[in-house]
Amino acid sequence: MLRGSFELIGDKSISHRSIMFSSIAKGNNKISNFLMGEDCLSTISCFRKMGVDIDIVGKDVFVKGNGLRGLKAPTDILDVGNSGTTIRLIMGILAGNNFDATLIGDESIGKRPMKRVVDPLRLMGCKIEGNDDGNYTPIKIYGGNLHNIDYKMQVASAQVKSALILASLYADGKSIINEKVKSRNHTEIMLKSFGADIQVDDLKIKINPVEELFSQDIYVPGDISSAAFIIVGALITKGSEVIIKNVGLNETRTGILDVVKSMNGNIEIINQRLVSGEKVGDLLVKYSANLTATTIDKEIIPRLIDEIPIIAVLATQAEGTTIIKDAKELKVKESNRIKSVVDNLKKMGANIEELEDGMVITGKSKLDGAYIETFKDHRIAMAFSIANLICENKVKLDDTKCIDISFPGYFDLLKQLLK
Repeated sequence: MLRGSFELIGDKSISHRSIMFSSIAKGNNKISNFLMGEDCLSTISCFRKMGVDIDIVGKDVFVKGNGLRGLKAPTDILDVGNSGTTIRLIMGILAGNNFDATLIGDESIGKRPMKRVVDPLRLMGCKIEGNDDGNYTPIKIYGGNLHNIDYKMQVASAQVKSALILASLYADGKSIINEKVKSRNHTEIMLKSFGADIQVDDLKIKINPVEELFSQDIYVPGDISSAAFIIVGALITKGSEVIIKNVGLNETRTGILDVVKSMNGNIEIINQRLVSGEKVGDLLVKYSANLTATTIDKEIIPRLIDEIPIIAVLATQAEGTTIIKDAKELKVKESNRIKSVVDNLKKMGANIEELEDGMVITGKSKLDGAYIETFKDHRIAMAFSIANLICENKVKLDDTKCIDISFPGYFDLLKQLLK
C-alpha cells in the first residue's frame, strides 16, 4: 500500500514556459520549484545557446532575460532532446527573431509531426525547411518579418496554440487564434503576467504585438500529470492513503480528477489557493474498493491526454466497461500510446481492445507481471510501474531511465510511500 504525504515536483508544462518567457523578457527572473527533468533541461540548453544567462541553484532557476528581440543567433544546432513542448514552442519564438536556427531532437522527436506548427507559421511569412516538407526534424527556421494571422486550429493542441501566440508577439498587427476545443492555457496566463497583450474570449484568443515583455518571479506548482500516477496507485492498492501537496489545479488540466470522481474514486481537494496566477491545492487520495467504469471522449480528452496510459490501468480495476475514444492524438506522442497501452495490458491479463482512436477496457481484471516494452516513453514506464503494485509476479520494464524526462526521483518517492 501507499501511505504518507509529499510535496509534488514542479509542473513540466509551466517549467518549460517559465524559461522561454523569462528569456525573452527584459530583466532578472527567479523561477522556484522548477522541474529538473531532462525535457526542461533541454529548454534551458537551447536558450543558453541563444545567449541567455541561466543559473540553476538547487530547485530554483535564475534567468537574465535578453528582451523580446534580444536573443542571439545560436552558434550551434538547438537540440531539444525528447521534448515536444520545447521544439514546438521554440519554433514560434524563432519565427519572430531575425536569425536562422536549426532544430533537432532524439529518435522519438524525429517521428513526431511538426507541420501542425510549420503550416501556420508559413502563413505568417516564416520560411521553414525540414524533412518531408517541414513535417520532421531537422527543421531550419529563417526568422523575422512576421505578418498577423487569423487562424482556425486544425488540432486541439496547447503546443501549437502556444507557438502561434508566441509568434504573434512579433507580428505586424493583431492576430486571432480560434481553438477547436479548450486546451491547457498556461501560456495565456503566464504571458499576461509578463506584459503581453492577450484577450481570451472562450475559444477565441486575440494577441496584439508588444514592444517588450518584463521580468517576473514565478513559482511553479506541482505537476498534475505526474501526480496522476500516485493518485491511481493509491486508488487501486488496498490500505492506501496519500496526501499530494502543491498540485496545479488549472481547469484545463484537471480531467483526471473528473474521471476519478466519475469512477467512484475516493479523492478530495483540500487547501485550495492561487499561486502565480494558477490554482493550486493538496489532494487526499484513499484506496477505493468500488471503482466503476466510465466513458472518456470529446472535450475532456485535451484535459487529460497525458494521463490516459495510467487511466487505462485504473480502468482494469473498475467494474464494467470503460470506453476511451476521440484520442487519436495518443498515436503521435513519445510512442503510439494506444498500441503501447493495449499490447502491454493484454500481456498482463487485462480485457482490453484497441480502437482507431482509443481503447475499450472491461474490468475488473486480475493483472499479473509481464515484460513491458516502454518504447522509451516515460508515461508508459510509470503507468506499468503502478500496475506492478497489484501484481503477484513482478512487472519488468525494458527501460526506466526515460522516467527522468518528466519525473526525476520517481522510484525514490514510490519507495518512500510503500508500506
